[in-house]
Amino acid sequence: MAIEFTKYHGLGNDFILINNRSSSTPLLTPEQAQKLCDRHFGIGADGIIFALPGENGTDYTMRIFNSDGSEPEMCGNGIRCLAAFLAELEGNSRTSDQYRIHTLAGVIVPQLMSNDQVKVDMGIPKLLASEIPTTLCSTGEKVINQPLEVAGKAWEVTCVSMGNPHCITFVEDIAAIPLETIGSQFEHHPVFPQRTNIEFIQVIRRDYLKMRVWERGAGITLACGTGACASLVAGVLTDKCDRTATVELPGGCLQIEWSEIDQHIYMTGPATRVFQGKCVV
Repeated sequence: MAIEFTKYHGLGNDFILINNRSSSTPLLTPEQAQKLCDRHFGIGADGIIFALPGENGTDYTMRIFNSDGSEPEMCGNGIRCLAAFLAELEGNSRTSDQYRIHTLAGVIVPQLMSNDQVKVDMGIPKLLASEIPTTLCSTGEKVINQPLEVAGKAWEVTCVSMGNPHCITFVEDIAAIPLETIGSQFEHHPVFPQRTNIEFIQVIRRDYLKMRVWERGAGITLACGTGACASLVAGVLTDKCDRTATVELPGGCLQIEWSEIDQHIYMTGPATRVFQGKCVV
C-alpha cells in the first residue's frame, strides 16, 4: 500500500503527517508507524500524526503514534504541525485559520498566525495526583516538590498533566543532567502507572526558562510543547517563574502563558513544513 505523507517539525520535534480524513481509523498500525519513524530504515520522525474526521462537533480528530508504537494523549508541537497541515490540505493561507481538534486529552484549539507561528489554547492544566496520574501523593493532593529516588539519587519533582503526564525537576545546570541514562528510569518509574514525560528546567530569569526533555515513547527530543507548558505551570506552583515566560528548548523557543483570567495555558511557536512524499508500507 502506498501512503502519501508530509513531514513537519516544531522546533526539531518532527512528525510524519498523514491525510486520514476519509476514515476514522488510522491508515497505519503501530508496528508500521515504528518502521516509518526509524531514522535509518524509514522516513525518520518522533511520531506519526493522523488527521481524521472530527468527533462530537469538532473540525478534525488527531491521533498520534510515537516512534516506539505507543499512543500518547496529545502532543503540543504535533498539534501545531497538524494545524499547518490541515491548512495546506484545505488550500488556505495559514494566516488566520482556527481549528477545534478532538484529541485523547480533550478538545484543543490551535490558531494559525503569520510567519509559520501557531498559537494553541492548551486548556486547563490538571494538578492532582489522580489526574496525572501518580502515586507520589494521595489522590486529591497536588504533587509539588515531592522527593523521588531515581538512579540512586533523591530528586525533587513537581508533576502536571496537560492531558498527558509530566514530571518536572528544577536544576542548576540542565547540561549536566545525564538524560541519556536516567530518562528511561524516570519514564518507567513505578510511581507513574501510565509512564511519564520528564523535563529538567534551569531558571535563567523569572520570564525565561531552559529545558531538556525525555518524552514518553520517544526518548530525548529537541522540543516538547506540552512539556514546556507543564514546566511553566510547575515554575508558577513553586514560585520560580512568572505566568508568562519564554521556554528555550534544544530546538528553539516557545512562548507560554498561564492566563489568570480563564486559567488556560496558551502556547505559541512555529510549525515548519519540511517535505512531502510517498512511501510503501
